[in-house]
Amino acid sequence: MNDALSGLTRRGWTFLAVGGGAVLAAVLAGQRDVLRVGLLLVVVPAISLMVALRSRVRLAASRSVEPPRVSVGERATVRLQLANSARIPTGVLLVEDSIPFTLGARPRFVLDHVWSRFRRDVTYSIDPVVRGRYKVGPLTVRVTDPFGMVELRRAFSDVGTLIVTPTVHQLPPVRLVGEWSGSGESRPRAIAAAGEEDATIRAYRIGDDMRRVHWRATAHHGELMVRREEQPWQSRATLLLDTRTSGHTGEGIDSSLEWSVTAAASVGVHLAERGYAVRLVTDHGGAVSTNWHDPASGPGDAKVSLLDALAVVQPQRDASVGRWPDLLSGAEAATGLLVGVFGRLTEPEAHVVAGLRQGSTAALAVVLDVMSWTSLGENSREQVRLTAGVQVLRSAGWNVIVAKRGEHLATLWERLGLQRPAVQAQAAAGVSTGREAS
Repeated sequence: MNDALSGLTRRGWTFLAVGGGAVLAAVLAGQRDVLRVGLLLVVVPAISLMVALRSRVRLAASRSVEPPRVSVGERATVRLQLANSARIPTGVLLVEDSIPFTLGARPRFVLDHVWSRFRRDVTYSIDPVVRGRYKVGPLTVRVTDPFGMVELRRAFSDVGTLIVTPTVHQLPPVRLVGEWSGSGESRPRAIAAAGEEDATIRAYRIGDDMRRVHWRATAHHGELMVRREEQPWQSRATLLLDTRTSGHTGEGIDSSLEWSVTAAASVGVHLAERGYAVRLVTDHGGAVSTNWHDPASGPGDAKVSLLDALAVVQPQRDASVGRWPDLLSGAEAATGLLVGVFGRLTEPEAHVVAGLRQGSTAALAVVLDVMSWTSLGENSREQVRLTAGVQVLRSAGWNVIVAKRGEHLATLWERLGLQRPAVQAQAAAGVSTGREAS
C-alpha cells in the first residue's frame, strides 16, 4: 500500500488532503454538498492511481542497437519497442533511456494516447566520440495520468551493448622486410632466426599428446618438450602497444595514448588485410586479447576481434617496460614482424625495448614525441632523452620513426617502411668503405 501511495504526485496528495478535510468537515457540519465535493476530490486521485498501477504491470519494452559495433565518429541507432498489452488505456508515458555520459545526454520521450493494445517504436541516435564498450539501458518508463495525480516508475532489465572501436586510417602499402614466419616455405627463415631445434619444438602444455614428446630436447632443456604442430604458411605480426601512464601525456581523446591506440588499430587492420595473423600485446591484462587474430578465419573476423580488444584499452599506472620481455616470451610471439608504438622512453628503458628485437625477423617502432601533446612546447631535456632512446633502438636494428602531434599516420607509415634498419645500413656502409679502400 505504501509503495502504491508513493506514486502520487504533489497534486495527488493535495487533492487527497483537501478532499479528506472536506469530508471530515462535512460530516461534522452536516453539509451534504461539501461532502460530495470532498468525496470527488478523494476519488479522482484514487481512480488515477488504480489505472496507473494496472497499466504499469502490463507494459513491455525491448531494444536493439544497430549496428552494435561502430568506429569513433560513426552513428549508431537505438530502437525501442514499447507495447501496452492492457485493455485499459495508459496515461502519458515519459520514457528515459540510460546511457553513459560519454555518449551524450540521456534521451527522453513523451508518448501520449497510449491506448489498449498499443505498440510504438521509438528511435534515437548516438554519435560516440570516445572508444569503449558501453551498456545502453536500462529503460525507465514513468506512467502518468491525464490529471497529473500519479507518476509511477518502472525500470526494465533489458540492456544493449555498443562497442566503439578506434578510428582506422587507411595506410599505403609498403614493402616490409623479413615478414614471413611459421612453417612450410617460411620454416627456413624461422630456423635462421631461432635455430632448427627451437623452431621445431616447444614446451609441453597441459593437454598435449604424450606421443609428441621430444625426449632429446627434453633432456637438453631440462623440461618436457614436444614437437610443434604443423602450421600453415603464414605471415605474422606482433603489435606491442605502450599503455603506461608515465609514458603518455595529454587528456581524454586528445592524449598521446589515444593517438597510439589509433595508430595500433590502423597498423593492425592494414596488416590483417595483407594476410597477416596479428597479435596485440599490452600491459592491460586479461581484458585485451593476446591471441593471434588469424585472417584465415576471414579478414573481417580478424579485424573485428583486434578492434574489439583495442576498444577497451586503458592507461595503466602499474605498467612497466620491464614486463615487456615476458609478454613477448615464446617462439610464437617472437618470430615474425614486430611493430611497437611507444610513448616516452628513458635510455635504460630503450635498452630493454632494443632487446625485444631478438628473434623477430623485422622490428618497426613508432616513438611518440609526447611533449608535442602538451602546451609546454619543446623541452631540451625531453628532446635529448628522445634522441638517445631512438638511437639505442636504431643501433639494435629497429626501424624507428618519431611521431609528433598533428602528423598524418599514413605519411609516417610510408616513411617507416622505406627506412633501412641501422644494422643493415652500417653493414652496407662498411662494405662500401672496404671496396673503396681496395
